[in-house]
Amino acid sequence: MGAMPSTDAIGFLRPTHRRALLDLARRSIEHGSVHGLPLRIQPETLAPELAVKRATFVTLELHGKLRGCIGTLQAVRVLAEDVVHNAYAAAFRDPRFPPVSPSDVERLDIRLSLLTPAEPISFTSEEDLLRQMTVGEDGLILEEGFRRGTFLPTVWASLPDPKTFLQHLKLKAGLPEDYWSDSIKVYRYRTETIDKHSV
Repeated sequence: MGAMPSTDAIGFLRPTHRRALLDLARRSIEHGSVHGLPLRIQPETLAPELAVKRATFVTLELHGKLRGCIGTLQAVRVLAEDVVHNAYAAAFRDPRFPPVSPSDVERLDIRLSLLTPAEPISFTSEEDLLRQMTVGEDGLILEEGFRRGTFLPTVWASLPDPKTFLQHLKLKAGLPEDYWSDSIKVYRYRTETIDKHSV
């Protein structure tokens, strides 16, 4: 028997596991619409690939428009458990939107993003940072003191210019778009995306 792919890597899940995660996300939203709580799962019943600790984001769209997005940046729960919690939170706890109505639950498009562990980027200036950003692939976390913001790699689709991407990330972190200091920290991660088109 061959070694199992690293669970920190992109693409370690088989199609059956990808479908299972999407199903868990939708079931958690359905459960939440009735009971006001995320779906409860038993980690000991999960396939080993779904029982590893992994950070995830769950993005919901309705009629092609964002309807909620909640996630974790550090692996604090097993993969399946993180997905059911974030799916519930994206549907009912995203402060930018009212809770999803029961009639909209089945209409939601669900996208899961499985994050690799974030790694610090070493840079000497904003220009140096911009040169190191990989368009379309990097998810970024920006930290300055107690302020923090992140953009998933999917955000590149609407902000394809690195400078504009970074400016909007600063705004998300609560900083002016032209802000810069030597104490800014930036981390990068990649994601494996799971949605109805990838299973």
